[in-house]
Amino acid sequence: MAASDEGKRLEQFYSQSSDAIDSEKEPLRLLSQQIWEKPELNYEEHFAHDVLTKFLEERGFTVTRHFHLDTAFRAVFSRGTGGPNVAVLCEYDALPEIGHACGHNLIAEVGVAAGLGIKAVLEKADSDFNGTLTVLGTPAEEGGGGKIRMIEAGCFKGVSVALMAHPAMSDVLAPVCLAKNGGHVTYYGRAAHAAAAPWEGVNALDAAISAYTGLSMLRQQMKPTWRAHAIISEGGVKPNIIPERAVLSCYLRAPLDSELADLKRKAVAVFKSAGDAAGCETRIEFEVEHAAHYSSMINNHTLVEGLARHWSRLSDVEPLQTAMTGSTDMGNVSYQVPSIHPMYSIGTSHAYHTRNFQTAANTAHAHQATLVIAKSVACLGVDVFFKDGYLAAAQADFLRDLDAAK
Repeated sequence: MAASDEGKRLEQFYSQSSDAIDSEKEPLRLLSQQIWEKPELNYEEHFAHDVLTKFLEERGFTVTRHFHLDTAFRAVFSRGTGGPNVAVLCEYDALPEIGHACGHNLIAEVGVAAGLGIKAVLEKADSDFNGTLTVLGTPAEEGGGGKIRMIEAGCFKGVSVALMAHPAMSDVLAPVCLAKNGGHVTYYGRAAHAAAAPWEGVNALDAAISAYTGLSMLRQQMKPTWRAHAIISEGGVKPNIIPERAVLSCYLRAPLDSELADLKRKAVAVFKSAGDAAGCETRIEFEVEHAAHYSSMINNHTLVEGLARHWSRLSDVEPLQTAMTGSTDMGNVSYQVPSIHPMYSIGTSHAYHTRNFQTAANTAHAHQATLVIAKSVACLGVDVFFKDGYLAAAQADFLRDLDAAK
């Protein structure tokens, strides 16, 4: 097909996709609001799972509920056999006490809306077209590593690309999502009466406090892109009992897995020395919870450039190329298939994981911004299916990036 003919056909597909999303904008807003109004913690997203799967099934997707995980799902629309498999991902878990303060209700809306937009194009494709669209429901991003469990279960086998978008304070095409490892440090001392015979005790809380202080001091020698944060999650039972057990819980983050290993080595030295100084037995457990290790994010260059083109075409947004952010299990997915994880502004200056961001995630402005990014993601999916050589270019980037990340 001549380049001019392909361009005209793609423009027609882009319009079809965006029109399909616009035709569902009110039901999509209601869907997002329903999830926002009933926040559920990781692996407990039963309501969100049910409303999302019902919504997609009613619109012609073949839905597999409880897909390997109780609150995961897969919704598929296929034409022919073989061909590319474009996955758009939904998240829908909330945070303790502050609900959807990370805007995962909007991530769910992006995934469903983009799926509807791509499906509208596939339905009208030529009879000899072969390809599969997958809307994948991925629970438990907030510390539960749902996508990691899904990777281990084989949920991403056969997927050609994985696309999603995350609400934020600003628009960013390729955010730096840090590799993260969570851990617990338990100190064991000896209980004693704190007034009558404190010298008979070994104070585990002293060790935990020393470890917390040592971690803070370590920040002076940490790279600017490294992060370490901790809480003392257990520190004794009564003031008149020398604590015989204390627990420090921590997250360590860095842009690359190799740098994270270096930071972890330094932190472990701090934790051990704190226990030794207090005379305590020390037990250090990283990844004690399944899927505790979040990898850094590989933003696929070809897909990012395509998204930028569609985003600017559909709005007056001028996104940043990159910016530092937190961690996500989408990083692990990006080591399996070509992926993107752009951030889009929902019109607030407040950071996520705050009550102000929770409020912003249910506004009309947030909904409108979500529709724009969903249209951009959908058009990118259309490119993967129909633009000559596009998927091959994304796959070449992916292999090159994997090699560079070793």
